[in-house]
Amino acid sequence: MATTPRRPSNPKDAAEALFKPAKKVTAPVFERPIIRNAKELVSLKIDSDILAHFQADGPGWQDRINDALRAAVNEAI
Repeated sequence: MATTPRRPSNPKDAAEALFKPAKKVTAPVFERPIIRNAKELVSLKIDSDILAHFQADGPGWQDRINDALRAAVNEAI
């Protein structure tokens, strides 16, 4: 009865075995629930003068930026 060695005896075969591509496990697809007018937390870089303009009127500056972006999108359509 012939037994095969557990480790390759050839250094090239040993190196090939180390760099053999690993099997990738695909993650399940996660779809966001569709909630109308839901707000999401994002990180966004805005020029400081633009930010100062919207913050000058006090609280609610994020809503004002959102309204300005929505108007720009509606105008583009």
